[in-house]
Amino acid sequence: MRGDDRAAQAILQASGLRKRFGTVTAVDGVTLSISGGETYGLLGPNGAGKTTTVSMICGLLEPDDGDVVVAGLAMNGSSPRAKANIGYVPQDIALYLDLSARENLRFFGRLYSLSGGDLTARVDRALDVVALADRADERVANYSGGMKRRLNIAAGLLHDPKVLILDEPTVGVDPQSRNAILENVASLASSGVAVLYTTHYMEEAERICDRVGIIDEGKLIAEGTRRELVEKIGEVDRVEIAAKGDRDGFLSAARSLDGVREATSTETGAHLLVRGGRHLLPKLLDLAESCRLEVTSVEVIEPDLEAVFLHLTGKALRD
Repeated sequence: MRGDDRAAQAILQASGLRKRFGTVTAVDGVTLSISGGETYGLLGPNGAGKTTTVSMICGLLEPDDGDVVVAGLAMNGSSPRAKANIGYVPQDIALYLDLSARENLRFFGRLYSLSGGDLTARVDRALDVVALADRADERVANYSGGMKRRLNIAAGLLHDPKVLILDEPTVGVDPQSRNAILENVASLASSGVAVLYTTHYMEEAERICDRVGIIDEGKLIAEGTRRELVEKIGEVDRVEIAAKGDRDGFLSAARSLDGVREATSTETGAHLLVRGGRHLLPKLLDLAESCRLEVTSVEVIEPDLEAVFLHLTGKALRD
């Protein structure tokens, strides 16, 4: 989908967002759009401007410049209808520890003007989504960090928002809870919710995000699918072939294929640098067979978002 078509169909559209704190520009001209059923990852290190950006999108922080439109409604300080379309899950746990999970959700539901059977149904559904129904009546103080994070997400879902914003939802949780949270996010997007997911974990963005915006020092410096981002910086795939037979003949022929940048011999076979490794692989295997090269294993290693971030910023994502 082209950028202008995507913007026309977007449930969330942020344009030219800027925020300054004194002499420091925390967010500098961020523009993004998200459609229903899409998960958009805002990827960047701590201090890059992710939380400030989502705070402006949610209407919690007034931008110095720029606009936010949610489900066709302009976001500003007096826009409860626009805000009602957003479910916001902050970094910090926003729960009452002395209450049970169910009591927490009923309290937050009443803040959304829910009541009666509708409130009960929505609380039960939110607990099911985050897999906490069996612990619903237990005090939150007894929950693990991962369970609290999942309940935080449930609170953001009670009012059936069109946009769900999750700000670093897996920070400080164990691997099992992180996996559960990522599965929750994937299922929510598949139900049609537009998801904005901020993270500094590259593997999370690669796993669940349809598109990724890379933010650094307050600026959105690149945006696209993982493959689009990799192609923008000219990165290539590595193909490692273990084989027996006429390597020299195979390598000579492989170098003539469109898309092959480099082909060299290794102790066990061949090493190739190519564009679109998975698409080129059938041709390489056919070529190996014609050269009577007996292939025993093949591995295609694609560049990741860490490589993209390092190329664009000159530093690793964890720095």
